[in-house]
Order: sequence, then C-alpha cells, then structure tokens
Amino acid sequence: MTRILYIVRHARAEDGALFMADHDRNLLPDGIMAAARIGHHLQSLHINPGLLISSTAIRARDTARTLAEQLGFDLDTIEYDSELFEGGTKAYLAVVNSLPNSVDSAMIVGHNPDVSYFSEYLTHEQIGTLRKGAVVGIAFENIAWAEVSGRMGHVVLNVSPRDINQ
Repeated sequence: MTRILYIVRHARAEDGALFMADHDRNLLPDGIMAAARIGHHLQSLHINPGLLISSTAIRARDTARTLAEQLGFDLDTIEYDSELFEGGTKAYLAVVNSLPNSVDSAMIVGHNPDVSYFSEYLTHEQIGTLRKGAVVGIAFENIAWAEVSGRMGHVVLNVSPRDINQ
C-alpha cells in the first residue's frame, strides 16, 4: 500500500511588524488567491487527503481552510497542532508518526524552513526552499505511518502557485 503525505508551505502573508506577533500574521489577498489556485489544481488531480493538519498560526490556518474548500474537505475536521509552529522537523515527524493507518493520505500545512527541511529529510532529495503556497507530495511504500522516517519516501508532486496558469 502506498501512503502519500502532502506537505504545504502556507501562502503569502503579511510581513512581520513590531506590534504584531509572528503567530498572528494574516494571509495577503494574493496569498488567498494562490492558495485557492493550488487547491483547485490539487482537486483537478483528484487529491483527497484523509486528514488535514495545520499549524495554529493564522496564515497556516487560513491556507489550510482555503485548500480544504477547494478540495471539498470538511472544514470542521481540520486538525490544528501548535507544535507545527516553530516545532522543527521533529514536530512534523511526530505528527506523521501518529497518523492512523486507516488513512492513506494526509496533508500538513506549516512553515519554512521546517517544511523544506522535513521534505528533504523524508526523501533525501534536493527539494530546496519551498515557495509560499507550494505543495510537495511524498509517497511511502508498504510502511505504517508510525514507521516513517528519514530517506523512506520519494517525491511524487512538487508544485507552487507560480507553476500553475492563472
């Protein structure tokens, strides 16, 4: 059985300001449009994750909700994990390792540099820095989610909003 993990970098958000906590930054209008474009593209590829887990940061939550709307995913079932905000690759791996085996695909929405590092950790492929709103799909063959670790997956999708015709 093939399991696929979709790792998403949140879409374009407001720049940080002295009066605003990093956690509270909102998506910009073009970030919302980019997330919708990516979601529509994923829907056209018949991507339908069994679970969608997001960082609790506003920009990640809004990206997750926009993707979910495009994918026809129930917004009330999105899970939020505060550890995905500045938790590092260990936090992302902990989320993946706790996924139920009844789900064969899942999507995680988070932040750079963690999402880029995590994608490369799982695949040992040169993915580079994920663009804002980008999605990397990583496939794992014949293993349980709890067994996922470094160098076990391979990239099956790598797309950013800039790759999609507007």
